[in-house]
Amino acid sequence: MTVERTVTIVPEAGLHARPASAFVQAVNDHEAEVSAGRPDDDLVQAASMIAITSLGVGQGDDIKLVADGSDAESVLDELERILTTPEAELDTDDG
Repeated sequence: MTVERTVTIVPEAGLHARPASAFVQAVNDHEAEVSAGRPDDDLVQAASMIAITSLGVGQGDDIKLVADGSDAESVLDELERILTTPEAELDTDDG
């Protein structure tokens, strides 16, 4: 099953270091192929930290997520949580 979603990024510094790391980890923890990118651009493999950080998306930007696989809905739920949580709160969610 393929699922698509567009999410507006909340973390103040956008999708960089910590949020990107949590994002890629979530992708790798699920049974789904995930791609991401700006809505009007080519998508990149979301399991790659380099690909995700190279998108250069910042706070307030939209990012399109496409997942295919048995965990498609679940992984997009987790990615949306990461992308819509301020970075300071994301840090405390690890524990």
